[in-house]
Amino acid sequence: MPKFAYKALNKEGKQIFGVLAADSQALAINDVRSLGLYPTMVREASKRDEKKARKEKKGLDEFYIGGVRQKEIVVMTRQLATLIDAGLPLLRSLNVLITQLKPSKLRDILKETAADIQGGSTFAEALGKHPKQFDRLYVNMVRAGEVGGMLEEVLNRLADFMERRQRLKRKVMSALVYPIAVILIAVVIVGFLLMYVVPIFAEIFQEFGGKLPWPTQFLIEAGDFMIYKWWQLWVGFCSVMIIFKLLGKSKHLKRAFDRVVLKVPLIGDLIVKVGVARFSRTLGTLIHSGVPILQALRITRETISNSVIQNAVDKVHDSIKEGETIAAPLDETKVFPTMVVNMIDVGEETGSLDQMLMKVADIYDEEVDAAVDAMLSLLEPAIIIVLGGIVGFILIALYLPIFTLGDHIS
Repeated sequence: MPKFAYKALNKEGKQIFGVLAADSQALAINDVRSLGLYPTMVREASKRDEKKARKEKKGLDEFYIGGVRQKEIVVMTRQLATLIDAGLPLLRSLNVLITQLKPSKLRDILKETAADIQGGSTFAEALGKHPKQFDRLYVNMVRAGEVGGMLEEVLNRLADFMERRQRLKRKVMSALVYPIAVILIAVVIVGFLLMYVVPIFAEIFQEFGGKLPWPTQFLIEAGDFMIYKWWQLWVGFCSVMIIFKLLGKSKHLKRAFDRVVLKVPLIGDLIVKVGVARFSRTLGTLIHSGVPILQALRITRETISNSVIQNAVDKVHDSIKEGETIAAPLDETKVFPTMVVNMIDVGEETGSLDQMLMKVADIYDEEVDAAVDAMLSLLEPAIIIVLGGIVGFILIALYLPIFTLGDHIS
């Protein structure tokens, strides 16, 4: 399909230059007008025109700070689905969203996406150029929606999927605000006591002489460490983080660590439930959207963080590749609960695998919510007990020598 370069004026009177694909010059003029622009020049594009259009497309119209938040993508996806469902063409829908958005990274991405679609790319190909904002799950579902002619339905499913993920994240973050605030305040108070109050008591005790009890001696040494050797804590923290990062690059060590984590009470059970919910929701959504099963499994694997569960998904992928079922290799991994395996087995036999996976996801989403609530309800009293023990130890260490102070005075 030939490409045409055009110059046009927008509603604000600003001149726009671009390149689009069309069967003829007349159709190119109509396409420019459909974008809400007033064409002043339309001609066959040269390589120089395409290069100039790419440079302008990459340029920023206005200055802005920050990237693209997940919430912005959810809202954009929902709005785009509504516009397409109302009968607007994809390109027109994108331009409506662009005009509504304030200067931002997302608006620039949508402008570039619209320009790519004008140049002959598909929506999925245009989104695939921005992997940081639109992951493989998003791009592949859009591609399946374009091929199957149900893009608005796929976009709504994507918005639902991301909203569920955001809802759980917001719930955990809001529940952690109070414990984190308490811990930070406690750290500040303990640091103040160790750096300013303890040295005063230490001078008093040294004037009277005598051997100090071990809690008091430990507290004084901790205060000296905080005053004179605090930098060693920072060096130690950075060293531990670097070591963990290096160890995380080793597949064998990461798998061993993930296997140990799964055996930790409460935490291991929660990780399994989160993994099952994410596996079921992602795979069910992809299959329902028309993505081939093997490709859907590869995409699903990338949404799971635990390498042990990833290994289970790899076994399922290899099993299906050899013509077998999903349920059998899942059962062999001993990671997925028996109820999940049975439900998936029934879904395969009845030909409603996507629906059964979504039911499993609904069940385990509720279990994840309940498990998170239970862990967070235990976290607050645990923090109070630990902080109470620390403050109590400091008070005992400070006042313990006072009981023997009379003997030293006499």
